[in-house]
Amino acid sequence: MRFSKSNDVLGTTNRGNAAESSLCTLCRADCQGKCETWLSSMVGRKLLYPRSFGIVTAGANNTTHVGVSYNSLRIQGYAYGAQGLNKGLTNDPDDCIFPNVNLETEFGNEIKTKARIPLMTGALGSTFVATKYWDSFAIGGALCGIPVVIGENVVGVDRKSKIGKAKIKKGKIKSAPELERRIDGYLRYYDGYGAIIVQLNVEDTRNGVAEFVVNKYGNKCIIELKWGQGAKDIGGEIQVTSLDYALFLKNRGYVVDPDPILPQVQKAFKEGAIKSFARHSRLGGTNLDSVDQVQEDFMNSVEYLRKIGFKRVTLKTGSYGMTELAMAIKFASDAKCDLLTIDGSGGGTGMSPWNMMQSWGVPSINLHSKANEYASILAAKGEKVVDMSFAGGFALEDSIFKGIALGAPYTKLICMGRGIMVPGFVGSNIEGALHPDRRKKLSGHWDKLPKTVSSIGNSAEEIFASYFDVEKKVGKKEMKNIPYGAIAFCTLADKLACGLQQLMAGARKFSLDQIERTDLFSGNRETARETGIPHVSDVNDETAKKILNS
Repeated sequence: MRFSKSNDVLGTTNRGNAAESSLCTLCRADCQGKCETWLSSMVGRKLLYPRSFGIVTAGANNTTHVGVSYNSLRIQGYAYGAQGLNKGLTNDPDDCIFPNVNLETEFGNEIKTKARIPLMTGALGSTFVATKYWDSFAIGGALCGIPVVIGENVVGVDRKSKIGKAKIKKGKIKSAPELERRIDGYLRYYDGYGAIIVQLNVEDTRNGVAEFVVNKYGNKCIIELKWGQGAKDIGGEIQVTSLDYALFLKNRGYVVDPDPILPQVQKAFKEGAIKSFARHSRLGGTNLDSVDQVQEDFMNSVEYLRKIGFKRVTLKTGSYGMTELAMAIKFASDAKCDLLTIDGSGGGTGMSPWNMMQSWGVPSINLHSKANEYASILAAKGEKVVDMSFAGGFALEDSIFKGIALGAPYTKLICMGRGIMVPGFVGSNIEGALHPDRRKKLSGHWDKLPKTVSSIGNSAEEIFASYFDVEKKVGKKEMKNIPYGAIAFCTLADKLACGLQQLMAGARKFSLDQIERTDLFSGNRETARETGIPHVSDVNDETAKKILNS
């Protein structure tokens, strides 16, 4: 593994075990620091460099790559050339500087959706974490100009939503306060870059979420069909500690485990033997027995969503095997979907069963490598391939570059789940500590600033490197409405963007559409075999020998 528990060069430490992404395997909202993502949420691009400048020298410690993972891919650098410069710029060294790298991207079939940086959030659905910190995630994403995804079951678990028994075509949902809060929170700061995407699962489809969204918001929202995710091979879960709430969810039509209706379960809960209930979603596609049936069902679903008014439709799929991957790419392309998000195993932002996360599905690098291979087969036949987003264990700027390069030219975005949620936690805790009257509303966990934060500063203006960038964008008066979690979000995004610009400039690629698979090489032979990315010693070896023999 590339990441150890502590990084002396950056002055960062993981509270728990470090995952492939660099995040702790268990990320806590009340954490007092200080992994790289946590600290980047405050100091931003400063964390791109070794600490204690002027009295240290630093060297990399990851010269040997073992096993197959994104960390076993390395990024090419070149000593000459410049590709993809914006209009008005030349290949003069004064123009070929990393701040001039253009990170804007777009995706879509007929209607193009723009993003300022090639990121989108993972699906933030019915988990209580998503509910508590939504303003930080949504406002931060809108200010950065990236798509934010509202995940499954938001309406179904909302006790204030009103779902009637009328036919869906007539409008089944009478009100959905939490869903509306989430959409409105993003749209308030939306400026033409990014998008708000609403996801559908089995229960959402039954409840008429799509009809409600299109009737109220029209095409301000993108609708997303969900096949699965990289954390689990069953439907989504949340955990509740109230018998009354468990019964409410059961009556709403969800699978609740253990079953709160059973007298023995209620007695066990009353006596304290059972302390919580897990609410589960249903598996999709259980009434389909063949590829042809899946295709017909999918095409009908997309056609229906367009018929009721959606002009942009996307698909999210999980780390299933190669058959399902091929179906997702082929069907999404045939249906002229606007985006396909492919989520590899290992990730998860909700309450996925731990050993399921550890043991099921296709790891991200294998899944994404095959996605590129399958997309290339369609392209070679002259078919237009759906734009893609890769998800599953991304947190740092180098992994963003690698994901886009591995899937090039089809990958337009990297979908980041846990990594982009951390600043929401950090900012909310800081705001709650500095303003105790806001702590409960913000779900802040700190009574005072820990030393890991107070060593940086004692006010928002001191702590967040991007504070005044946000202030310039929204205006000084509006800053009172911007949660610190959103400022932290923008600070982390600025660090990721700057780091990506630097890597791209080194590869002599000054716009995202210039990134290619040839900008990568594999650190070991096994990774080369699995990804099709040549080994470091083989890349350009023939060209090198021609130079020597000329």
